[in-house]
Amino acid sequence: MSSSAATLNGVDLARVGEFAQRLAADPDAQHSSWSARTTWTGAFTSETHARDHGPIVSDEPELLTGGNTAANPVEYVLAALGSCLAVGYAASAAARGIELRSVEIELSGSIDLRVFLGLAEGHAGYERIESTTRVESDAGDAELQQLHEHVIRTSPVGNTIEHPVALEARLVRA
Repeated sequence: MSSSAATLNGVDLARVGEFAQRLAADPDAQHSSWSARTTWTGAFTSETHARDHGPIVSDEPELLTGGNTAANPVEYVLAALGSCLAVGYAASAAARGIELRSVEIELSGSIDLRVFLGLAEGHAGYERIESTTRVESDAGDAELQQLHEHVIRTSPVGNTIEHPVALEARLVRA
């Protein structure tokens, strides 16, 4: 991991600081919008593009009669959370002057497939997600615990999962 006067954990401290100051000074800048476009590509596969990136390919495992050519959407939920937490650790550790040598986040959860298939009533999503983060750093245990609590508390993806969010889904004939 990079650690010079200008960067820590590969994070450009000056750029992040300037961005934070702009947000603090402009109340209208507090909201940011994000979007993605997904196209079904046949069977249980799809491709998603976000900004200028993609495709993010999705498929179901053989267990769900898919082709097993890519991760499935619920695995991408775990990946989104893990990636968001990793960003949080890098940025928050850098802001606190903590150098990280490595961060590894393991995530798992379970879903009632009977509900997904319409065979039972209930919640079709994750019932619970568990996360274990392994951090290699010279920081003390108390510092790392505070960092961990801050990252979990401020994760946009974690907050989206943990707190109900309104979903407005429309159907338009093509």
